[in-house]
Order: sequence, then structure tokens, then C-alpha cells
Amino acid sequence: MKKNIGKFISLVLTISILVLVVFDQTEGNAKLIERYDINDLDNQDLAINQQKLFSPHLGKSFTGFKEALGFKESQNDYFRVNQFGYLGKYQFGKSTLKVLGIHHPQLFLNNPELQEKAFIANTQRNKWVLRKDIKRFKGKLIKGVKVTESGILAAAHLAGPEVLKNFLEVMAKLVLLTQMAQPLNIT
Repeated sequence: MKKNIGKFISLVLTISILVLVVFDQTEGNAKLIERYDINDLDNQDLAINQQKLFSPHLGKSFTGFKEALGFKESQNDYFRVNQFGYLGKYQFGKSTLKVLGIHHPQLFLNNPELQEKAFIANTQRNKWVLRKDIKRFKGKLIKGVKVTESGILAAAHLAGPEVLKNFLEVMAKLVLLTQMAQPLNIT
């Protein structure tokens, strides 16, 4: 029993440290991204060439969310490859591209329209995978940071939806353990 608890605590601490490092590095991103309403994601038209005229004020729209994330990732540079091999405006990894059915990274890098379609497809996929977690955690506080749908989707873009699901579960268990450890005040 003690070995299982020890393994569980070790696992929780390891995952927490990893996620805190990611969240600490992206805390500024969370503050920027949490203000976007991505509910219009489901209605997003994939015909990129038929978009509305450019507006310098994007507000809380999905387009605003998308552009803010693109700017944080690559300063909106479609042709950027970072030191770790992440590609394009949204800095996709090769494994994520394969999940989306894109098997030629160089073709992806040289095609801004494909990058936009891939971002939309990946965000829709992440939203579906995390739909229960979004419903469960939206509006809650984690380490003093309010959890929002756009924040969850931004974190899923950075770490992947399964890693984020695990993090949210671990945080929920830690909160439960903390509550159970509180002394009872019976008066």
C-alpha cells in the first residue's frame, strides 16, 4: 500500500512539475488567450480564401484567438522552423501533422492555406477530445489562474490533449487530497 502511494505521489509530482513548467512559460500566453471566445470554432468556414475583409480589431472571435496564438508561436511567420523542428505559423510538430493526415512537412511549411486548415482541424479535434474536461473545469481556478475554454485549447495546442487531460486529472486529485487533509473544525 505504501509503495502504491509513494508511486502515485511521485507520478503526481513529476507530472505537476512538467505541467507547471509549461504553464509558467505560458502564463503570459494564458492571460492573452483567455479573453477569446472560441465558440464560433464549430462554424468556422474552411474556405480560407472566402474570409471576410481584414479588420485590425479581431475582438474575442475565433480569428482573434487563432491570430494571437500564431503570433505567440512564430510572430505569424508561415515559413518559420524553430530549433526543435516545429513548423510554420502555429509551430506544429511532425507527429501532430501525421495525426492530421499531413505526411510531407516541407509541403506543409510552404503552404499557408494548408497551415490554416491544419490549425482549424487540430483545434476542432482538441475541442472534441477535451469536451468533458472543458465542461468540468471551465471557470475553476488552478494555482490562482481561471480556467477558460480558450486557455484549455491553447494549452492543448502546446502540450497535446492527452497530456492536458492527465494534468487536469492530477490537479483535481491534488485538490481532493488537499481537502481531505484539512483538519475538521467541529464546534
